[in-house]
Amino acid sequence: MPSVGYVYDPLYLEHATSGHPESPARLQAVVSHLEESGLLGRLTRIEPKDATTADLELVHSKDMIARVRRVAEEGGAWLDPDTYVAPRSYEAALRAAGGLLTATDAVLDGEVGSAFCLVRPPGHHATPTQAMGFCLFNNIAIAAAHSLERRSLERVAILDFDVHHGNGTQDAFYSEPRLLFVSTHQYPFYPGSGSWSETGRDQGEGTTVNLPLPPGCRREEYLRCYREVAEPLLRRFRPQLLLVSAGFDAHFADPLAQELLDTRGYYEIAALLKALADELCQGRIVCTLEGGYDHTALAWSVRACIDALMGNEFTQDPPGAA
Repeated sequence: MPSVGYVYDPLYLEHATSGHPESPARLQAVVSHLEESGLLGRLTRIEPKDATTADLELVHSKDMIARVRRVAEEGGAWLDPDTYVAPRSYEAALRAAGGLLTATDAVLDGEVGSAFCLVRPPGHHATPTQAMGFCLFNNIAIAAAHSLERRSLERVAILDFDVHHGNGTQDAFYSEPRLLFVSTHQYPFYPGSGSWSETGRDQGEGTTVNLPLPPGCRREEYLRCYREVAEPLLRRFRPQLLLVSAGFDAHFADPLAQELLDTRGYYEIAALLKALADELCQGRIVCTLEGGYDHTALAWSVRACIDALMGNEFTQDPPGAA
């Protein structure tokens, strides 16, 4: 089986402020668990580059980019009640977006078969004109736009299983027929978007598919969405690359949401998506970390997804998991 790559850089830990749930400790917990389990040593490291301004402008406005940079250079500040910029946040955000670009190119060039990007700050709430929801730049949207505009792919799909709707990703491609966006998320919930009725605009009508879920959904409900809706949609669309916004805050242990997905559920979703990538696009799948705020659940769920990408059996649930 082709190797699985990963992206990580210590600079991602420099995006930090006290008392915020989207903290460096999240990523430290994941990396430590992957090291202790021995899984990290079986992956191929992909050295991330920094995204350029031109890369960011594939999705974001010049004014938005300049604002994030200016706030960081001035020592940091809160952009809204949820979203902060620290002194090195702009640097970290460039390397997070660049990590997605590097991993995507590595997969498209056949250097690795698939990849998981252990990056932060996360990205899927950042719209073309606004940083929000813990997110500065939309890492996955930038990678998708790069694949379409620079790598000449004709069809790219983004699957988003974060518990929050990926409003920024949806906004970036709402009129784009070459991009299929499918999201499962708790609804109604932050950021307020993601209803069934949001299906795209103009030439992009029908390429946005929202699967809003009420609180309390378990593995069975999530897998039904993927097997009965996402799977046939992907087969019909036939993407040449599958990108995944991998948020783990639908886990039953997560403190910020009310869904009841478990670690095995994440494994089975990832295995289903990997099988579809094998069938439809030569196994080309790139996952990137979004949310997930219980550190133990996050670490074990990321491990489960990487196991699925590698073709490993499901290992086990975290100690004490119900």
